[in-house]
Amino acid sequence: MIYGYARVSTKGQAKDGNSLEAQEIALRSAGATEIYADAFTGTKANRPELDKLLAVMRSGDTMVVTKLDRIARSATQGIALIQSLLDRGIVVHVLNMGLMDNTPTGKLIRNIMLAFAEFERDMIVERTQEGKAIAKQNPDFKEGRPKKFSRVQINHALDLLNEYSYKQVEQMTGISKSTLIRAKRK
Repeated sequence: MIYGYARVSTKGQAKDGNSLEAQEIALRSAGATEIYADAFTGTKANRPELDKLLAVMRSGDTMVVTKLDRIARSATQGIALIQSLLDRGIVVHVLNMGLMDNTPTGKLIRNIMLAFAEFERDMIVERTQEGKAIAKQNPDFKEGRPKKFSRVQINHALDLLNEYSYKQVEQMTGISKSTLIRAKRK
């Protein structure tokens, strides 16, 4: 049996052909008949769909992934996972690299590529932290998602509550009842 595994870090990820849909198309073209997909960061060892896939695969099966970093971002995690699959008699096919094997050359290539994937992940984290540190120097910096409605819009909606119901104000302004209740408490 040929199984496919796809993973994105977030549900909205769609750059560089890494969306779940793009991965699933590539996996089906490579012959995968059953596909398991996770929307979890690659740094987590236990991903629900991957765990299910690992439980159903048997010797002689093939696991197909589009890229090595879809399986793991940590070199140690990836080496251990791939080695355990190979030891169980499961073929690992990484579409942008080829078949993984237990030859010295195969192990070297796998270890180098996993080390690069881990390095790339570490660089992303470092750049994100540096950008955040720079942004925090701005006195107007606020961490988190920006507010959907301005203070003026909220105050206007609160004024409307003097004459209209929550439901009517919600329909007029697009500001939800729960947001209005929270604003009113302040």
